[in-house]
Amino acid sequence: PRVCVVGSGPAGFYTAQHILKHHGGALVDIYEKLPVPFGLVRFGVAPDHPEVKNVINTFTQTAHSERCAYYGNVTVGRDVTVPELQQAYHAVVLSYGAEDNRVLGIPGENLLGVYSARAFVGWYNGLPENRDLKPDLSCETALILGHGNVALDIARILLSPLQLLRKTDITDSSLAALACSKVKRVWLVGRRGPLQVAFTIKELREMINLPGARVVLDPADFTGLESAVKDAPRPRKRLTELMIKTALEKPVEMQAVAAGEAGPREWGLKFQRSPQEVLPSADGSRARGVRMALTHLEGLGDSAKAIPTGDVEELECGLVLSSIGYRSLPLDPAVPFDSQRGVIPNSSGRVEGVPGLYCSGWVKRGPTGVIITTMNDSFDTAQSVLEDLQGGVLDISPSREGFGLVESILHSRGVRPVSFSDWEKIDAAEVARGKAAGKPREKIVDPAEMLRIIGH
Repeated sequence: PRVCVVGSGPAGFYTAQHILKHHGGALVDIYEKLPVPFGLVRFGVAPDHPEVKNVINTFTQTAHSERCAYYGNVTVGRDVTVPELQQAYHAVVLSYGAEDNRVLGIPGENLLGVYSARAFVGWYNGLPENRDLKPDLSCETALILGHGNVALDIARILLSPLQLLRKTDITDSSLAALACSKVKRVWLVGRRGPLQVAFTIKELREMINLPGARVVLDPADFTGLESAVKDAPRPRKRLTELMIKTALEKPVEMQAVAAGEAGPREWGLKFQRSPQEVLPSADGSRARGVRMALTHLEGLGDSAKAIPTGDVEELECGLVLSSIGYRSLPLDPAVPFDSQRGVIPNSSGRVEGVPGLYCSGWVKRGPTGVIITTMNDSFDTAQSVLEDLQGGVLDISPSREGFGLVESILHSRGVRPVSFSDWEKIDAAEVARGKAAGKPREKIVDPAEMLRIIGH
């Protein structure tokens, strides 16, 4: 059986890995629109979290299997359609993730100084489409809308001492921009309360221990929470206890502020505030603050809803980052898509109404969870493919040409795919450039330059 996987992030690679491991004869081809693989492991994981990127070693092993091939620089839906892939393969798995972000839907969100978390993360991580973002970091106060791990990542990058970031694979240009940044105060704002935050304890602890940055938490936000949380699941309980402890501690005198840095940096969490409008500066060109509706909560735990009380509050800031979630987009008219939920309708990864078509990862279940969540989810989809192969649901009696057919389609459209060994040349060039600067790698952010390196 020939199987094709669209997308080379964790969902794509884990799906391929599981099929190759549990079916001794399957051939798997992975297609990726960028020349370089690994999706959000490369472009989403924070640069100061190198240990999370170790899964790349596993993915590389999968790519080296003689029954696996990687074709980068191929945009499915444009260079080759999903129906064309279905003619070339016995099974097609869509694992292309979430390429867009949810919008706030409030006035002023298009003003200068307002960015999506997705674009900002892409900028400091070298995602080609965000390389020219040039965020304006000339203000003292930044406001991040959202209480997830991505929001904490951004706060940490904005406030981290430069000497910590210099040793990471953060891009050169974003490091230069952060070196000139005037941001010294970051507020993370959420519509709900401390019991509904979406970040995890590891990320919170890291933020609390960030050198040279003071935590500002209002003890009033945490009164009475000990009793409310005593029957909560253990992760939620420990997370809340850490927030309570931090809020109630006497502020420790700031560690000697690093030489040459003006004034202490600080960050804090604000709860039960829902953004209503990004306020424009006097000339109307850029953000100067955010007006927020104060909310009260109806219901308990994760299902609590934030209801506006009628009161509002304005917060001055020159930088607004919206971290309210990623969004998947439809890939091809031939593939059903639930635009309300931003997912492909499916059952255990089998796309509804289209036999032989599957999905895994964020486009299957929505943009939540960490790499291990995606791993389990992808194994689940791969298992569906294997069951359909064994149960004869997928007819493998007609031989399919796989990449042979796709190659002639791509050739006729002037598209030249990038192989995994091509990627390894790009990888070697990045590592060499990084070595010169004392970093693990210096990412190449321009696809044209990537293609030049491999002589495309």
